[in-house]
Amino acid sequence: MLLISLTACAGESGDGGGDARGSSAEGFPYSVTNCGERTVFTEPPRRAVTMNQHVTEIMLALGLQDRMAGTAYLDDRILPRYAKAYRGIDVLAKKYPSKEVLLGAAPDFVYGGYASSFDKTEGRSRTALRESGVKTRLNLESCTDDVDIDTLHREFREVGRIFGVPERAAALVRKQDRQLAATAKRLKGTERARVFVYDSGDSSAFTAGGAGIGDEILRRAGARNVFADLDKTFADVSWEQVVKRKPEVVVIYDYGGTTVAQKKKRLLEDPALADVPAIKHERFAVLPLSSAVLGPRVPDAVDELARQLHPEDAGAQ
Repeated sequence: MLLISLTACAGESGDGGGDARGSSAEGFPYSVTNCGERTVFTEPPRRAVTMNQHVTEIMLALGLQDRMAGTAYLDDRILPRYAKAYRGIDVLAKKYPSKEVLLGAAPDFVYGGYASSFDKTEGRSRTALRESGVKTRLNLESCTDDVDIDTLHREFREVGRIFGVPERAAALVRKQDRQLAATAKRLKGTERARVFVYDSGDSSAFTAGGAGIGDEILRRAGARNVFADLDKTFADVSWEQVVKRKPEVVVIYDYGGTTVAQKKKRLLEDPALADVPAIKHERFAVLPLSSAVLGPRVPDAVDELARQLHPEDAGAQ
């Protein structure tokens, strides 16, 4: 009866709340192959360290803050609904911690958002950490072609299984699917806007290609990515290519030391872009970079971007 009660309690917190320590260890050992590396978990990790904001927010969305020994590297502010939980976690470094600082937190699991989390030259490779007795995971967007919502669901489900809380992952998937369906219903019949994503760049433009979740967000928000034919998550393109593809809207990724205002100014003051429809009519939308990667913000990002691109449909039900 006690085991049944514990399992039931774990299942009630699928929206991200609750205490993961009451979870049953049923389902272990669990074997998973992630980005080419097979790992066997004989029990759920108890001292996880997350590196990069979107994987930190995945952990918090699954209510796993009590399993976190540390975190690092925010692109912007943590989502308000996770702020209280985040404040209780040790921040190991503003960006990536050194190997010494990382191991000093005594982690049994390190969860990286980008491949740079496991930089070999810094001694943080997955192999080196495994040799130190630390299991690892890399967010699927860093090693998967044609990332879509199914990839996001897989990320949630696999992390949920690793930590022994598959019910929470399933509940989160259902909630996000309902939100995505509501946005799709609102946009039904809406003409897609031709969009160019401006991440950064001066002599060339760093943009979103067709392989990442960013392209899926654009599509579901009622847009057509003018560089969707690039088989990469991100890519450098020439300004001549931007001009040739005639985007109607520029979506600016907001992060780092260059402000949205500075990015707009750079685009508006470039005479080579003067006849691009998006620049000529000053049509811009803004999306935080942390919302354009594989994490729990994706449905919110779709809805937010849809409202900017299609304000006439914002109030539709």
